[in-house]
Amino acid sequence: MDFESEMRAMVLCAGLGTRLGELTRQTPKALLPLHGRPILEYILANLRRHGFDEIAINLHTMPETIRGHFGDGAKFGVKLTYSHESVLLGTAGGVKKMEHFFRDGGPFLVHYGDILTDQDFTAMLRFHRERGALVTMLAHQRARSNSVVVLDPERRVTLFLERPEEEGRCGVESPWVNSGICLCETAVLEAIPVGQKCDLPRDVFPGLIPSGRVFGFGLTGYRCAIDSPERLEEAKAALAAGHCHISLAPGAGNDRGLD
Repeated sequence: MDFESEMRAMVLCAGLGTRLGELTRQTPKALLPLHGRPILEYILANLRRHGFDEIAINLHTMPETIRGHFGDGAKFGVKLTYSHESVLLGTAGGVKKMEHFFRDGGPFLVHYGDILTDQDFTAMLRFHRERGALVTMLAHQRARSNSVVVLDPERRVTLFLERPEEEGRCGVESPWVNSGICLCETAVLEAIPVGQKCDLPRDVFPGLIPSGRVFGFGLTGYRCAIDSPERLEEAKAALAAGHCHISLAPGAGNDRGLD
């Protein structure tokens, strides 16, 4: 499979992980173990598999713990750049802070740091380019989620609701929801204010929909948002059962004795 040089992605790891309770009191969410290897290692492995080898990671909670484990990324087959946020900037604000990292490249991928997935990003990137998309969000089908994505027959997003109230959902019928992963053109950066806390799904995506260039790509792999102790166990079970197919670098993540 041929990849472009220096395909870039950003993994958002600055969240506090409060819904995981005691599990994140002394361990940042990105380092929570799945069969001895941290969540973030699985994310990096799947990104690398699809050619995303230049990766930015934003940090806030226990940043040196994550830096200490992953270093420059060489032993994981990627090149890592870190962005420390002393004050949380949100999903869009964190991306905007790294604007210089993305400016000289083509489309870049944004990946929430608590999502375990073996999604085929190569196919998603092909779809993005074929549509001439500004944004392509990974979407999956789920009843009653924090978001609602309405797609037309071309898979163009015609309506996007993030954490809507019940009255906002009234009359909106769609099985699709946001998966926490998206491909963006660098033009999206123009829609994000500088130095302000800002969220991609809540503050940026709705304003881009009238352009007709926001699309949804249906999930074709396994996906689990590890935002609770129960979801962590669900992800472990999926890996053990072979439902999530990600090949890790041999031995790369074992030096911290994670279990």
